[in-house]
Amino acid sequence: MTKTSEPKDLIVLVADLDMEETVKGILNRHQALNIRKISFEIKRHQDRDAGCRAQGVEFLGNFKALYSHAILMFDHEGSGREAKPSEEIERQIDQKLAANGWDQRAATIVLDPELEIWIWSDSTEVDQICGWGNRIPSLRDWLIDESFLTQKEAKPARPKEAFRHALKHVKKPLSASLFRKLAETVGLQRCTDRTFLRLKNCLQQWFPLSTN
Repeated sequence: MTKTSEPKDLIVLVADLDMEETVKGILNRHQALNIRKISFEIKRHQDRDAGCRAQGVEFLGNFKALYSHAILMFDHEGSGREAKPSEEIERQIDQKLAANGWDQRAATIVLDPELEIWIWSDSTEVDQICGWGNRIPSLRDWLIDESFLTQKEAKPARPKEAFRHALKHVKKPLSASLFRKLAETVGLQRCTDRTFLRLKNCLQQWFPLSTN
């Protein structure tokens, strides 16, 4: 008789490659997250954001005996439920995950409006990685000049459009590896977005540092 293997720590279902690379970069920084090192697997849904929202619970149901915890992550923009608040979508899907057998072992993260909202912080690493190091005007000043940002705002209201426009301006190629580099480099304490803090809180609850 074959011995049953122990469940892995975490499975994450995401909407696209940019999100996959971002999550991979973050989860590999267990010390910065203040969690123990974990085993994880990231899968992408073929129907992207709308597929994650509509079919993510069923998809993850196939893995509930193989992983201790699960995260379902997708953009609010493109989910097909843009008129509904992101937090309400999270609550509804969390209830479905619990009823599907995950109990309190899974969480939904609806990025509002989209993944790029996590990029924008006051970290100088963002400027450097995006090709804006030592440029005049600075990236933030340029965003204000281009009407992507106001003096009072911390993040652009249209984060994806602002990100792509900024890269295009300095002829920096857009790629999933850029998201991975940002996730691996930018200080995690600088990101105050609600959904990022939700992710971090879940990970800290599920995978606390050993007290031994």
